[in-house]
Amino acid sequence: MHATDALMDERELVLRLIDGDEGAFCELYAAYKKRLLYFAMKFVKSHEFAEDIFQDAFTVVWQSRHFINPDASFSSYLYTIVRNRILNQIRDITNEEQLRRNILSQAVDVSNETSNQVLFHDLQELIGRALEKLTPRQREVFNMSRDLQMSHKEIAEALGISVNTVQEHLSLSLKVIRSYLVKYSDRSADLLLILFCLNL
Repeated sequence: MHATDALMDERELVLRLIDGDEGAFCELYAAYKKRLLYFAMKFVKSHEFAEDIFQDAFTVVWQSRHFINPDASFSSYLYTIVRNRILNQIRDITNEEQLRRNILSQAVDVSNETSNQVLFHDLQELIGRALEKLTPRQREVFNMSRDLQMSHKEIAEALGISVNTVQEHLSLSLKVIRSYLVKYSDRSADLLLILFCLNL
């Protein structure tokens, strides 16, 4: 098959993907999996991390499918998403442990493992209750940012809202969570919020 024919076939798959065709999504997923895993592995040096990056990238593709330009290079679009995820992963691998240690050293005695475990357990419970105070859309935006590590622009495209609206939802969510922590925690609310939201 000539390269031109391959590109035309891929464009057809992308058009079907935009229309919500799960079969087209699976075909593109399978077509790019090997090369994108290889690409990611060169940087993160871990098959598990590379798999996470690849799957995360295709989660973004599916959620943002209505905003894909079928006349632009789908390959370039994919590699851009994966590259950004790789940069985030490298940043997190490099910085997260040190940052967590620095934050915990201010909150608890880091030499006391039991205290650390209690802190994280209490924090998860507090945050869980605080998230219940958010509106469904605020929770959705907050989780897309924190759990999926999607950028504000990616969230806006996926939900069909403006970047400013995304920022407003996140800002209000953090205010609600902080207010809840101030009310119900005897530890520093700002410190707990930073610890929980490192990836925001």
